[in-house]
Amino acid sequence: METEEQARNRFQSELEFIQCLANPNYLNFLAQRGFLRERPFINYLKYLLYWKEPEYAKFLKYPHCLHMLELLQYEHFRKELVNAQCTKFIDEQQLLHWQHYSRKRSRLQQALAEQQPAQQQQPVAHGNAAAK
Repeated sequence: METEEQARNRFQSELEFIQCLANPNYLNFLAQRGFLRERPFINYLKYLLYWKEPEYAKFLKYPHCLHMLELLQYEHFRKELVNAQCTKFIDEQQLLHWQHYSRKRSRLQQALAEQQPAQQQQPVAHGNAAAK
């Protein structure tokens, strides 16, 4: 049976490892060294799918790692990661996604900030004012 401290250490180790999967260059490193061809490692990646559950996913700082974990379940994807061009393409796509997301989020926050002063200036009807 696992002690509480062992469980906490396993949780932290798995959390750190799964988030590393968001880095295409790390995936390329794993592929080039043959880890992605080893059955025990592939089984470990399958085991880590429990991180997709909301009770675990809420701890992730880089939730994009879950998408990579899902893709790593496919042999063809694992084989392609050896190719530096594939890794570069994934890296570029991530960057474009984050840039788009950041711009979109910034515009949304700006629109919300502009709406708040307008809402604060509108008079609020009071029940007593209508009776006068």
